Amino acid sequence: MPAYAFAWCMLVLSIAAEVTGTIALKYSHGLSRLLPTLGMGACYATAIWLMGISTRVIPISTAYAVWAVACTALTALIGVIWFGEGISMVKTAGLACALFSLVLLNLADAAA
Repeated sequence: MPAYAFAWCMLVLSIAAEVTGTIALKYSHGLSRLLPTLGMGACYATAIWLMGISTRVIPISTAYAVWAVACTALTALIGVIWFGEGISMVKTAGLACALFSLVLLNLADAAA
């Protein structure tokens, strides 16, 4: 597997680990339940480790932007679907703006 493809795979796994850690955070009930708290810590540590691997090849500005927007969007989506959190036009617009900013950052990298 080419290094660039491997780096993007590590970034996708980092995103999955961070979102899983955030779900565990919800189930930890304010860090008062041991197993979800330990799972959260392990997932967050894994997410950072995998992010570090991906940034050996992917520029940090691109990697972090993709990671942050993807984690935010997935967490919001899971909150609405899994935890029954409300969705509004303002929340939807905010997520759309975040995704649009990611497109702009990637266009800027391509132009540079």
